[in-house]
Parts: sequence; C-alpha cells; structure tokens
Amino acid sequence: MTDPTVTTMMTEFGPWLAFLTPELASRIQFGWAITIHIIFAALSVGLAPFLVYFTVQEVRTGKERYVRLRKFWTKIFAVGFIMGTVTGIPMGFMFGTNFGAFSTVAGELIGGPLSFEAKMAFFLEAVFLGILLFGRDRVSDWFYALSSFMVALGAWLSAFWILVVNSWMQTPRGYEIVMEDGVQIAQLTDPLAAFFNPRFPWMYVHMQNAAIISVTLLIVGIAAYFVWKNRDSDVWKTALRVGVVVLLLTSTFQAIHGDMYGRHVAETQPHKFAAMEAHYETGSADLHVVAIPTEFESITDPRADNLYTISIPHFASFLASGGDPNAEVTGLNDFEYDSPPVAWVFWSFRIMVGLGFWFIALGAWGTYRLWKGGLADDDRLLKALMLSSPLGFVALITGWYVAEIGRQPWIIQDVLKTSDGVSPPVTGTEATLTLLAFVVGYVLLFSVFLYVLKRIIDEEADRHEIGIADDNRPDSPGVPADD
Repeated sequence: MTDPTVTTMMTEFGPWLAFLTPELASRIQFGWAITIHIIFAALSVGLAPFLVYFTVQEVRTGKERYVRLRKFWTKIFAVGFIMGTVTGIPMGFMFGTNFGAFSTVAGELIGGPLSFEAKMAFFLEAVFLGILLFGRDRVSDWFYALSSFMVALGAWLSAFWILVVNSWMQTPRGYEIVMEDGVQIAQLTDPLAAFFNPRFPWMYVHMQNAAIISVTLLIVGIAAYFVWKNRDSDVWKTALRVGVVVLLLTSTFQAIHGDMYGRHVAETQPHKFAAMEAHYETGSADLHVVAIPTEFESITDPRADNLYTISIPHFASFLASGGDPNAEVTGLNDFEYDSPPVAWVFWSFRIMVGLGFWFIALGAWGTYRLWKGGLADDDRLLKALMLSSPLGFVALITGWYVAEIGRQPWIIQDVLKTSDGVSPPVTGTEATLTLLAFVVGYVLLFSVFLYVLKRIIDEEADRHEIGIADDNRPDSPGVPADD
C-alpha cells in the first residue's frame, strides 16, 4: 500500500514536481547515484595496488614507514569499501524500479555478471579486507601479504563484471532477440562473445588506469600536505616519491591509450564521437584543442559557428581514421535518431582531456624534481599536488559522462532506446520525488565520507606529530626491526 503521507505530498505538490518526465528523472537519478558511487568504486580499484605494495614492503623490510602507510591507507580503503557498498546497492534496485523494461529485455545478459560481481568479487574482497584490518598479529607474514593480493583481486574482479555489463550495452554481442510471452527479450547465445565484446578491453583498461591515476593524485596530495608541514617526514616522503613516478607513468599511458580508444569509439559509436567534437556536418572534422563559449547558448549548444576555438584542421578526422586527415566523419545532423545531449558530452570530454594533460605535467614535474633532488623542498610543486588531489576523480567522472551520456538515445546500442527501457508504471512525480531523495541522501553520505577522511588525516597528523618516522621501531607484532 502507498504511504498516505506520500500520497498527500503527490496530491499537493504534484503539479510542481512533475516537471521532469519519468525518463529524464530516472536518468538523472541513476546518473547522480553513479557519480557518487564511482568515486568509492575507483578508490577501491585504484588503492588496491598501493595496498599490495605497502604490505609487501612492510613484510619484506619491516620498515616503519611501510607499516604506517599500510595502516593509513587500509583505513581509507575500508571506509571507501563501506561507502561503495552503501551507495551501490540502491543502483541494483533501480534496474527494477526505474528501468524495468530494460531489465526485462536484457535480464539474461546482465543478471549473470551482476550476480558474479556480488558472489565472486564482493565477498572475496570483504573477507580478506577483514584480515588486513584485524589480522596482522593473528596470521603469518606470507598470509598477510597474500591477503592484500586477494583484496586487490576482489576489487579488480568487481570492476571486471560491472564493466562486462556496461561494455555489452555499448557494443552488444553474443545474443539474439526472441519472443517470450509476447515480449521481445535478448537471449544469451554466446557468453564469451557477450562478456568479451569489442568495447570491454578498451573500457576495462581505461577505467582501471583512470582509477589508479585518481588514487595516485589523492596519495600525492595528502603526502604533499604532510611533507609541506615537515620536510623530514620519512613516511610521507616515501609516499610522495612513489606517487609522482606512478602519476607520470599512468597519465602518459592514459593519453596514449585514450587516443586509440577514441578511434574504436569512432568506429563503433560514430554518433558519440561526433558529439565529443560537436561535429554536425558530415565531412572532414577539425579538432578543437581549446573551445571558449561566445555566448550562453554556446555552452548549452556548442557548434563550430558559436565558439571561439583553437583548432587543428582535419585532426579529428586523422584521429578517427587512424591517419587520414581527409577522412569523412559523419555529422550529428545525418543520424536517423536524436543526438545525445551534445553539451554534456563535448564539455565533459574537454575537461577530461585537459585534466589528463595537467596530470602528465604534474607527474613530469615531480619526477624531474625527484631525479634532480629537492622534491620535498619545492613549495610550488607541493601546493600544486595538494590542490590537484581531487582532480583525478573529476576527470574520471567526466570521462564516465562521455561514455554514458554519449550513448544516448540508446540504453543498449542499436537495440533498445532509453525511452523504451523505463518502467511503464513510473510517473514523472514519483521519479522526481525519488530523485530528490537520492540527491539529499547521497550528499549526506558523501559528507560523512569527507568527515571521516578528515578525521583519519587529523589522527595521522596528531599521532605522527608530522615528524620523522623511526624505521628501527616495529609498530606491530610480526614485523621485524630493520637492520
């Protein structure tokens, strides 16, 4: 039965709340939920390799600096894991409440991977995370190190199954459309073709590396803060040295991989590629390196004739074709279906790419200072790292917007439109009310996370007094003193 209070609210405020259609409200709701959730998902994926490194180094060397880094980042990993679970569970229910028609059509294709993610990856990660948190003095060194590997494996397996589902929606393979009880559904015919569809390897590598970049920036930002407070902090100078090198390598790789990924998108989803470049007329396409709106309409409707641009002539054609500057790129005006929200895709793509080049510059700057000496003494670099610490997640989120919003109007590319995937009984008022509830709820959850993160940083500052780590003092049972 419907709650009488909810019914009264709908009656009194319905005319004002129903300004969003069920489709739009449901899309915004899912988009908002994943905007917050993906931060915690990326935190787990990106932090996992660092946990392995710090744990193995602690076991191998017994140095206090690795004990402290392992403890600090395991706490943050645990908080992110809890928040990821809390923010991720409601998204599974949205497939039924908001996108029931989509779930009916694609249930056989998405149900298996999502179940594998929960039963195979989530529990693996959760069990061994418990050992990392509470088992240091209860298990042997080798098993403790193994636990860090298993936590990382769980996090990366979780991403594997989630991206199997999403990549299939981008480039569906291994299925056939059949009639069942008078309803068209996608029936799985080839699991390997479906799971390892053309988009999957591109999306998995790009997303995992983006998560590592995001976490690396968080690590070097926090490390820069502690080093800025005390230049003799051995613990955080270690994190800073590792971080700047990892940042240079991963951000450079992301640029190279992103270039190749863009060609794959141009081949498989040409309307998304056209939206990324706001390319409306079919023909050779320029690449807008810098695009500045000339009026407000230019922000909401970016086109070549209403932007001030610094462009490389024919370079978008060169990228799309893999070498031909005169290659024809289909413009948005020539697709038979509606264009995606071009402004969101166009500007998100530029934010993502612009930040990516900034990350390369930061990594090169930090690595150069490490090579020349004086990494911990460069105040401008330390401040730049601190200010840039959240920007990896900004780049990751905007990249996800390009991937998801650029796919519109399709929820399953060339198979099912988003408008046809919404649950038929859902009204605009109901969808808008739940959207408002999710906005408030997820803001509160993210605020709690930021508060806890600040407490962990403050505790480290108080306990450490932002001083020098004693590498000859074992900090926990089972850790030998360094010779």
